Amino acid sequence: MKKIATLCLLATTLLTSYSAIAQDKSKRPSPPAEVTATTKSGLTITINYSQPSVKGRTIGQDIAPYNKVWRTGANEATTFEISKDASIEGRPLPAGKYSLYTIPAESEWKIIFNKTSSQWGTAYKEADDALRVNVKAGKAKEFTEKMTFTVSEQGKVTLLWGDVAVNFTVK
Repeated sequence: MKKIATLCLLATTLLTSYSAIAQDKSKRPSPPAEVTATTKSGLTITINYSQPSVKGRTIGQDIAPYNKVWRTGANEATTFEISKDASIEGRPLPAGKYSLYTIPAESEWKIIFNKTSSQWGTAYKEADDALRVNVKAGKAKEFTEKMTFTVSEQGKVTLLWGDVAVNFTVK
């Protein structure tokens, strides 16, 4: 009986230790990041995402394949939150928290705001889309190894990754 109790205690300790290590997201190959900014109009924009690295791969071919829905990051779905009703590229989006997906292409990316904010990145369902907008993809001024989002006070959101820059405006 003592052996069974000892084995159960050991198994519980190992599982608890593994779970604590697994929950430390900063140790992941694609670590989490967050950007928050408040625009001049008082709108707060927050983006939580994981930062995949290019690692010598080609965007559109080896990673984030062109013309396919991409989770726009790694691990859990990237979340995009706005504090009040806003417009994205001139189209309305109610205040709230959304998962952010994209459909990359060489010259234009489709930005997708999905109503299901808490999900694994590959669990995308088109029926849950709140808004889709098309934006131009451009060449970044400099190479960015880890995918990075920036948000300006004017509401310009920029995704930088590799030699790609994708912008959309939130007002």
